[in-house]
Amino acid sequence: MDGGVIDGGWYLDVAGFARSTPWLHGFFEVYTNAGLVLLAVLVAAMWWRARGRPAEAMAAALWVPLGVLLAYGLSNLVKVLVREPRPCLRYPGTPTVAPCDFATDYSFPSNHVVLAVSAAVGLLLVAWRVGLLAFVLAALVGFSRVYVGAHYPHDVLAGAVLGAAVAACGLVARRPLAALVRRGREGRLSPLVGTGAQVLALKGRWRSA
Repeated sequence: MDGGVIDGGWYLDVAGFARSTPWLHGFFEVYTNAGLVLLAVLVAAMWWRARGRPAEAMAAALWVPLGVLLAYGLSNLVKVLVREPRPCLRYPGTPTVAPCDFATDYSFPSNHVVLAVSAAVGLLLVAWRVGLLAFVLAALVGFSRVYVGAHYPHDVLAGAVLGAAVAACGLVARRPLAALVRRGREGRLSPLVGTGAQVLALKGRWRSA
């Protein structure tokens, strides 16, 4: 697929903006990957908090990394099927902030955005305030992918749609996951999903509050 036909002009506009803002290069070069690390920290924090909460809360927290992995796998499958060259290969004369990727590292959709948005939607199902923060982080990741020259805007949009669609499946997956959490809390998985004693202690604090 020739991505330049779809929105190559927009990509070139962002590339021009990047050339005119050299003082932002360092930030976006770091953030384009660091944003995913920040989202991973939020996911880990929500899992840790859910260890002392009811099974439904833990199920929602566990779905976030599961949904991210599933979305990532689907994204790589789409990449192989579509085989869209990177914009830096389509426009070799246009300077980019980040080095150009290999020709076999296809552009559509953006894996970074798939990971970021699937995490953000999953976190929104766990705690809406944390989810809103995650959406801000994910939006910056999406912009950074075009800013550094790694993707077309439509790659970012497609990654966001794919990531959100997969993560939204958590609305259906939470019930069977909650049943597994209840079983796990009575067995060897209790360090991962929390213990029944933790849940009872938390409920006791709620009642006494």
